[in-house]
Amino acid sequence: MGYELEGYRSSLAGDAPATRRAYLSDVAALVDWLERAGVSDPGGVDRLLLRRYLAYLATRRYARRTISRKASSIRSYFAWLTRTGQIEADPARRLVAPSGEARLPRVLSPSELHDLLEPDRAALDDQPAPWRLRDDALLELLYGAGLRVSELCGLDLDGVDLRTGALTVWGKGSKQRRVPMGEPAAEALSGWLERGRPEVGDLSAAGPAVFVNHRLRRIGPRDVRRVLDARSPVPTHPHALRHTYATHLLDGGADLRVVQELLGHASLRTTEVYTHVSTERLVSAYHRAHPRAT
Repeated sequence: MGYELEGYRSSLAGDAPATRRAYLSDVAALVDWLERAGVSDPGGVDRLLLRRYLAYLATRRYARRTISRKASSIRSYFAWLTRTGQIEADPARRLVAPSGEARLPRVLSPSELHDLLEPDRAALDDQPAPWRLRDDALLELLYGAGLRVSELCGLDLDGVDLRTGALTVWGKGSKQRRVPMGEPAAEALSGWLERGRPEVGDLSAAGPAVFVNHRLRRIGPRDVRRVLDARSPVPTHPHALRHTYATHLLDGGADLRVVQELLGHASLRTTEVYTHVSTERLVSAYHRAHPRAT
């Protein structure tokens, strides 16, 4: 029967592209290991064999977070095999991997945020005005609306409502949500749409995309990263702006469930990490400012 990876690939059609790539890569690596071990059919795989594979990954010095993700991919694959009747019992149903190390998301400092959103305009003189407007708008949206990079890149013109200051975006799992944006973000986006985007050239290849790259096609994550690299004096990932957005909301007193809705998190547990970030910032401020803190 074989391992039927093409069928599994089709079953992931509704997932985000990055999730599909990770799951397929993880399962393909497992299949390669199994075949080298002489197991050519999923019916010959048991839980002990899968635990041996996770132990093998540990000996190869994979990070615990990576092994945890690979275990999730394996569970997904064998659950699909079971659902489709290709195996009778699921050997991965209770497969447990070490939980990933908890890493608090990085929050930009006030000076880093200022350098990104309020750059020295003289340093940008070599950049044509329309592209400066684009960069201003996309950075404002990453912070002012807390968008994922994929949501920013996938934003279409009919998803923008400047009158109400809201965006309609497609998040993980093809879930749609409506997101408010702050006034600076709305103004920057208006500037790009009204004065920048119409001036960059023929956008027929970009379709309804709000943001385009210098090839006049829909912008991609690498393009966004280049904008950050050009604007930020320190290495900064686009997701850091989303982390900063969430932490600032909680610092300002926003309810955790409201932040969950704004971020588009399916689980409140995903959002709770920001409460730890916010608490650490408060403790740090206390130790810096209170005369009897030490």
